[in-house]
Amino acid sequence: MIPTIRYIATALTAASIISGAQAEPARIPDTQTVRNVVLVHGAFADGSGWRGVYDILTSRGYRVSIVQNPLTSFADDVNATRRVLARQTGPSVLVGHSYGGSVITEAGADARVTGLVYVSALAPDAGESTGDQFKDIPAPPEFVIEPGPDGFGFVNMERFKAGFAGDTSDADAAFLRDSQVPINMAIFGTRLTQAAWRTKPSWAVVATQDRAIDPRLLRQQAERAHAEITEVDASHVPFLTQPHAVADVIDAAARGASRAAASR
Repeated sequence: MIPTIRYIATALTAASIISGAQAEPARIPDTQTVRNVVLVHGAFADGSGWRGVYDILTSRGYRVSIVQNPLTSFADDVNATRRVLARQTGPSVLVGHSYGGSVITEAGADARVTGLVYVSALAPDAGESTGDQFKDIPAPPEFVIEPGPDGFGFVNMERFKAGFAGDTSDADAAFLRDSQVPINMAIFGTRLTQAAWRTKPSWAVVATQDRAIDPRLLRQQAERAHAEITEVDASHVPFLTQPHAVADVIDAAARGASRAAASR
């Protein structure tokens, strides 16, 4: 999502306090293979919501790039991710939030990608669509999408905080609500052609208070992908409210992918 300057400052201050209260993981060693992280946002958002995670990872020595998905078609979003991957020097960990999980599942087949991280994210299989994932476990009732006459949808204004950002302040939730980016609803019906999690090691952050994607579905998706699961007490936007927890999982994924590459 798109935090205000005040929100970013608050998040960074909180991150500093947390850093002082716990041992900060060591900076990545020069010998580590995976030093690149590519972050992919989901629907109704843009890439600036990753700022807290970006700051933590760059402070540890990672080169972090953020994809700006146009949300105009699934192919457009996958291509936007591939363009950023093409700019990396060396292997990368690819990270997706929410619908961004579908994007990294397709784009992650790229040879530059050595690991995948799903943050409150979906992980369809080849031949499945993003929308298919909700057939057995639908989205919680707090989360309501309103399609427009042009085929693009927004999250319902009145239910936005409850469904999307329940653990943010009222002011910050209002800003996120009013700056949301609409998505072409046809994207949810587009079927994937490949599933990178079938061949790449995966990690997952499951937000236990998620009201946009049922936590049961998040766990189901992560387990199917054989992902290493970390649960956090957060809403659908843990990268905003728990950036250290999310950054730690990404850091662990980069280290794990490096060890896996070294053992081959």
